Amino acid sequence: MTRFTLVATTAVAALAFAGAATAESFKIGITQNNVGVDSYQTTYEKAFIAAAEANADVEAVVLDAGGDVARQIAQMEDLIQQEVDAIIIWPTNGEAVIPAVRKAHKAGIPVIVTNSNIAEAGFPFVKSFSGPDNITQGSRSAEIMCDKFKAMGIENEAKVAHITGQPGYTTAIERAKGFEDRLPEVCPNVTVLDTQPGDWNREKSQKVMEAFLVKYDDIDGVYAGDDNMGVGALNAAKAAGREGIIFVGATNFAVGYEAMERGEYWGSIYQSPVDDAEAALKTALDVLNGMDVPFLNYFDTPKITQDNQSNFTKPVF
Repeated sequence: MTRFTLVATTAVAALAFAGAATAESFKIGITQNNVGVDSYQTTYEKAFIAAAEANADVEAVVLDAGGDVARQIAQMEDLIQQEVDAIIIWPTNGEAVIPAVRKAHKAGIPVIVTNSNIAEAGFPFVKSFSGPDNITQGSRSAEIMCDKFKAMGIENEAKVAHITGQPGYTTAIERAKGFEDRLPEVCPNVTVLDTQPGDWNREKSQKVMEAFLVKYDDIDGVYAGDDNMGVGALNAAKAAGREGIIFVGATNFAVGYEAMERGEYWGSIYQSPVDDAEAALKTALDVLNGMDVPFLNYFDTPKITQDNQSNFTKPVF
């Protein structure tokens, strides 16, 4: 019977489900980035817990760093001391966690990185990365935006504002890179006016967009690293009466999906946190069972726009 341990962001004590792990079971620890910051991470955690509970061979220790690098490093130390069989890490900072990942590697504990990869210097200490190809996501978002500009006939004059995720966070860096590299390839005459971080936060992104609107009289498009930030930017534009801006995100949230249905938000990238969580656990189990697992174990994340939205169900996050 699966035993499951959950340590909440502010909790000191652990909560364990009844039942001891069998001799053949694996004890798998996960330290997440910041479950409370957005609904994607909250849904991911629920899906991971459900997948672990459904597997009689898994004893899971679920931790959340609350966005704090120091806390995540301490959680890595704790999991190493617990002698877990594998560690899954959703890095708070792709550079800062490398020493902790190296320490787990030296202790003989395989490390699987989930959702957002660590910096390349840490790759030798990681068994596999499970998650989306964030550079491809950024690239696809650029294509979505460029295609829309071409349909509008403004591809030679359009001006774009860019709202990124949390600085230092690998997903934010990679999605920004994918967008910034691809946009001039497909729409070489589009101008990127400004780039500012929204920290994956809707309220902060709304403030960033408010500043953009004051600073720039002409904004044709906004690219945000996810729909949570994109909808914050959309809200600022609506409040300011600035209509006609093309909003494109890189992870489709329910609020983005609904805004697309209303015709206010043009497109995004479809990514399931349930698939993300289940893929991470499966990758860890495959590694522990000696299976051949690719180092970059991506799952597909297709384009979604108002034109093909009916082919996708509304996200649950």
